[in-house]
Amino acid sequence: MRKNGFARHALIETLHTVQSSFGFLDDDAIRFVALSLHVPLSQAYGVATFYHYFTLKPPGKHTVTVCAGTACYIKGADKLIAAAEKRLGITPGQTTPDGQISLMTARCVGACSRAPVVLCDGEVAGEITSEQMLEQLERWAVE
Repeated sequence: MRKNGFARHALIETLHTVQSSFGFLDDDAIRFVALSLHVPLSQAYGVATFYHYFTLKPPGKHTVTVCAGTACYIKGADKLIAAAEKRLGITPGQTTPDGQISLMTARCVGACSRAPVVLCDGEVAGEITSEQMLEQLERWAVE
């Protein structure tokens, strides 16, 4: 916030920085940022809940993100999502009860030529099958 002179227009950048530091945005962090930048709390919450990048819950130890962009969807992203939901017992945006794995979707990760694409802890895995993805989830589940 100091870098931007506590400017109101730095709300998104500040929230990004907070999330990068703590892994998610909790109520206290959002309140602190809103007060510090002199923006209404409703505006800070509005930004944090509108943008797909922000999360209000702590992430799991591992994160699997299935690209649901057009190319990936045509190549079977819906089947990947369904397989992950069935295996993990959660829906996109949730974390397993043991805190081990978070399941996310993305609109596009920019690797359309490798569709369908899954990010495993941020690493791109292209032309992935349900079986390959489930094998990775199994490896994480036993850690």
